[in-house]
Amino acid sequence: MPNPTLDRTDLLLLAELQRAGRQTNAELAERVNLSPSACLRRVQRLERDGVIAGYRAVVDPERLGLGLQAFVRVQLSRHDPSAIEVFGEFVNQWDEVVACHALTGDMDYLLQVVVRDLEHFSRFLLDHLLNQAGVDDVNSSFVLRTVKAFRGMPLPGR
Repeated sequence: MPNPTLDRTDLLLLAELQRAGRQTNAELAERVNLSPSACLRRVQRLERDGVIAGYRAVVDPERLGLGLQAFVRVQLSRHDPSAIEVFGEFVNQWDEVVACHALTGDMDYLLQVVVRDLEHFSRFLLDHLLNQAGVDDVNSSFVLRTVKAFRGMPLPGR
């Protein structure tokens, strides 16, 4: 699918929605200097074109008792298509993995893992990651503090 052409107003809408996704259409329209009907049409077009992929709440993991975050670099023991598919299926079953990226370089994947505590992480690592998924090696780094959390995609010309 080709990338849609985004004008300055589209970019303003995206910036506002990334900043505060729950604002009303009337509030959004006022912030980007559009009429409410024009604003709604543009947002619907951005949704239809797949530029806006969805909406979600940002949840504080500590408020859910999830006090430990780790980044885990994973090396698979095999790299054939079936091994890669099996690993992907496992990763998508594990709630503790909130993001997984295939990498270039010396490791195959980077997992972002969120758990209650070190005991929970240990059980996840031993019971799931090392035991089931064709993993040859892992290297874990624990988050001490978050300097900058994800706040939305960088927008062109902003």
